[in-house]
Amino acid sequence: MKQMLYKNSKVSYSDIGKGTAIVLLHGFLENQTMWQDFIPEFSKKHRVITIDLLGHGDTECLGYLHSMEDNADMVHEVLHELKIRKAVFVGHSMGGYVALAFAELYPDTIKGLVLLNSTSRADSEERKHNRDRAIKAVKKDYTTFVRLSIANLFSEANRDRLIVDIEKTRSEALKTPLQGIVASLEGMKIRKDREVLLHFGPYPKMLILGIKDPVLNYEDSLEQIENTKVQLVSFPDGHMSHIENHQELLLVLLKFFKKI
Repeated sequence: MKQMLYKNSKVSYSDIGKGTAIVLLHGFLENQTMWQDFIPEFSKKHRVITIDLLGHGDTECLGYLHSMEDNADMVHEVLHELKIRKAVFVGHSMGGYVALAFAELYPDTIKGLVLLNSTSRADSEERKHNRDRAIKAVKKDYTTFVRLSIANLFSEANRDRLIVDIEKTRSEALKTPLQGIVASLEGMKIRKDREVLLHFGPYPKMLILGIKDPVLNYEDSLEQIENTKVQLVSFPDGHMSHIENHQELLLVLLKFFKKI
């Protein structure tokens, strides 16, 4: 892992391999270790960058609220430090929101965009209300909130089958500081709708969804790519395709990178 300072806060990232730059952005309650089983394969032909987003992993918090734009600016600073001008972005869940904010702020840097179990749409009123409830819940009982949140990301059928992976994901999630959790929930709640990027972004785009995703409704998610050239990949499981459909996802992403 490497580190740099951004606005006096420590940022942690890794940079492995040579070739076209691939930037992998983790989701809420995750960190860059979520990609560790993909890096050996990806880095054979590509330069792979993983970054801990604000208030996650070994990256420190910036404030009470981490907007998707704050994260995007930080990611841009890391790429500037590494002298990377163009990259393919893969964002899981919240990482997808950050990738979209980045694509809006720095369009010339985007070579390709993959939204993994993510959406270009803003939070609905109900979703915003749920985030407020989550903020209260995590302040009241941090451990219970994190433990339940992780289990609820997997499709029900996988919760027993993947118990070891779920525990591993939980133990990483429990390293996320309370402030990092609250700041991200506040940031996701106010994020902009960026569906327009799926229609007009001039780079290859892919949306990867889980049909039984307990967090993102599959049918609703399909609406945002109607009349677009976005490639759709559907897996039969939940919100954690990188674990639930690991091998299939690996092949899908390698194929996408190759095309670019």
